[in-house]
Amino acid sequence: PSSLLTLGALLPSLVAMSLEVELAGLKLSNPFMNASGVMGSTGGLLRRLAEAGAGAVVTKSLSLSPREGYPNPVIVELPYGYINAIGLANPGLDAFAEELKVAKEVGVPVIVSVFGSTVEEFARASFKAEEIGADAIELNLSCPHAGGLLAYSQDPKLAFDVVSRVKRSVSIPVFAKLTAEAPDIVEVGRAVERAGADGITAINTLRAMYIDVDLKRPVLHSRFGGLSGPAIKPIAVRCVYELYEAVSIPIIGVGGVSSYRDAVELMLAGATAIQVGSALAREGLGIFSQLARGLRAYLRAHGFSSVKEVVGYAHRC
Repeated sequence: PSSLLTLGALLPSLVAMSLEVELAGLKLSNPFMNASGVMGSTGGLLRRLAEAGAGAVVTKSLSLSPREGYPNPVIVELPYGYINAIGLANPGLDAFAEELKVAKEVGVPVIVSVFGSTVEEFARASFKAEEIGADAIELNLSCPHAGGLLAYSQDPKLAFDVVSRVKRSVSIPVFAKLTAEAPDIVEVGRAVERAGADGITAINTLRAMYIDVDLKRPVLHSRFGGLSGPAIKPIAVRCVYELYEAVSIPIIGVGGVSSYRDAVELMLAGATAIQVGSALAREGLGIFSQLARGLRAYLRAHGFSSVKEVVGYAHRC
């Protein structure tokens, strides 16, 4: 009997605690995925992300027609993150169809990020993404450096118009990616929820600039870019916290996650799932196993039996 008791006490550490989450009907083996624009440009890269342990994968932002983007230099590495201005370069959705087939071979949900220059283009791009095999859509309403997209998540009416039109065009889940640069991100969040969004991704990179003091000019070809990395994490936490109190749809938290503690912080604020960008670029594919191990240890140490119990917990304290 004593040996059985001892075995019973050891079982929680011997059996891997499940990290499964449900996100707008999508079943994820864990809450972690890449952020759009990071290792999402080919089917092979997306497949590697899934094989490395991502619970879902996200493509780079795609449009109906191919887009060249900006000339080099397009990225600046800083001690606290990156500023990038790729310019939404992509081969177009038709050309990405074969890449998507490769990505889907692993079996994890594939979220296709789309954008357009008009409401109708967003709808047509979303329809095409579903047609080529997307499991869900992420609407890039908030790129800070290209295509005038930032306006779509700064204006609640524009955000509503895009989401409502897209929802009439597709049958798969739709996530609206918002910016902290909105006058009131909560009002935009409420607008996309009213329009039928199945979830919100918060936040996108923040408009930023870097000047080389020796050359005495901006480094990026486009002058302005999007800041990502640890510098924006407190802003992401604030936005997720505010949105969680205002909407009932799930939130994907993104911005500055480089450790399981960062991920847990966003979950406590209200995020159901977590995207990783700069840390994936810096540390490589091993970041997913690190995050999973850390989250599993955190759940056990704090007496949680599931990820769901952590989501929004800071609101109940």
